Amino acid sequence: MAYFFPPGTKYFYSNTLAAAKTITAVTNASPAVATSVAHGYTDLDPLLFASGWQDASATVFEADQLTVDTFSFLGLNATDTNVYGSGSGTGTTQKISTWVEIPQILTATTNGGGIKYGTIDPLAARQATKQPVGFEAIGVDMKIGYDPTNATIQAMQAITRVFGKVALKLVLPGGGRVYGYGNLACSEFPEIGGKETPLQLSVGIGFDGRAISYGA
Repeated sequence: MAYFFPPGTKYFYSNTLAAAKTITAVTNASPAVATSVAHGYTDLDPLLFASGWQDASATVFEADQLTVDTFSFLGLNATDTNVYGSGSGTGTTQKISTWVEIPQILTATTNGGGIKYGTIDPLAARQATKQPVGFEAIGVDMKIGYDPTNATIQAMQAITRVFGKVALKLVLPGGGRVYGYGNLACSEFPEIGGKETPLQLSVGIGFDGRAISYGA
């Protein structure tokens, strides 16, 4: 049994995606195995998957290179054909590179991600029941130090102005990794608090797909 704490966590973003590779088949396996002719991927390459499988699309998975034409999506258990329809998981992948560390983070918190429930309340029953039906959308909120000369902050604000999407990677103490993908927002106007509180900017990333975690 292990426990992990936030200190030491680093956050990186990337909007550098390689040209899309066509996925012609994906198996209903754990992990799912993809076929893509001459894909060129190596072990642990982070890949943005756009798939006919809604529950796996707009999600970043690490690759396990198998052959010249096949690789597996680590962390994707596609054995349930009710969720991952047989033959319908085809799509594209894009390798993500050039990770840039988000600077001067003062606080970072997650939002959403909680369980959503449906309520079942038959007329003849006096006690309703709740059934989990999915999860809330996930996002990350940060406060970073205001620095109008910082090139990375300027780049994040430029992405914000065009409603750009980025991949997000958390590197956790102990070497674990968490990935997500979605819109980046970085404010330009500094938040002013007390005399002893540094000027801050708000940064947020809302995920389009799932958040996928990997151990060291």
